[in-house]
Amino acid sequence: MSRVDHITGHTWHGRKGDIENAFRYSIDYVLFDAESQPTAPRLFQRNRRGLASVQDRDHGGPPDQGRGALWVREVLAAHHLPSPARIELLAQPRVLGYVFNPVSFWLCYDAENALRTVIAEVNNTFGDRHSYLCHREDNGPITPEDHLHAGKIFHVSPFQPIAGHYEFRFDIRPDRIGIWIDFTAGNGGLIATLCGPRQALTTKSLLSAMVRRPLGARRVFGLIFWQALKLRLKGAIYRTRPEPPPIEVSR
Repeated sequence: MSRVDHITGHTWHGRKGDIENAFRYSIDYVLFDAESQPTAPRLFQRNRRGLASVQDRDHGGPPDQGRGALWVREVLAAHHLPSPARIELLAQPRVLGYVFNPVSFWLCYDAENALRTVIAEVNNTFGDRHSYLCHREDNGPITPEDHLHAGKIFHVSPFQPIAGHYEFRFDIRPDRIGIWIDFTAGNGGLIATLCGPRQALTTKSLLSAMVRRPLGARRVFGLIFWQALKLRLKGAIYRTRPEPPPIEVSR
């Protein structure tokens, strides 16, 4: 049994280039061991219906066909990376059955509790998904000072090109998390962050989140379209959706 942590954090996005746009929103994530039965309040369920829940079918593989941590182990084996001692999932939960995660993170730890690999699972509003495999070249422990790189090959925002590269930083602590993603494409791009305190999920904290952000992921989805409207009004170039990449995971 393992506890479920609640991250009552915030996300900040800032656009690079000639057309400026930035926003900061509060957001709720959960973090838990993906291969053990979680200890959590009854209002939160794992692979069952609840006020809030996390379902394996939502993560690890194609949308609605996820296989959870088993998929993670297969991906690491296919890329000749060490099998982790523990796999944690950091994601927004379903709220009243609805979920949309712009990005979730699989955190893979070794037997000494060192973070070795991260899989960033990215979803766009068109229903496509692609994952980026992040690790050091020497496969050493990932520290907050490490800058991990991946080439962007997946269409996310219609106001950003596909060509470019990501730089990831991860600072995962027992009491808080910090994740920074810097996308660069020529003189443009985007910086996105996810930061916040980490504490055990309780009935009180879950109900408080429902009061403050009652729509959960529906609110996130709506805010994405609100920012898209603002960019259109500012004259940002809109790019139509291309076919997603043929590979499921890249680095």
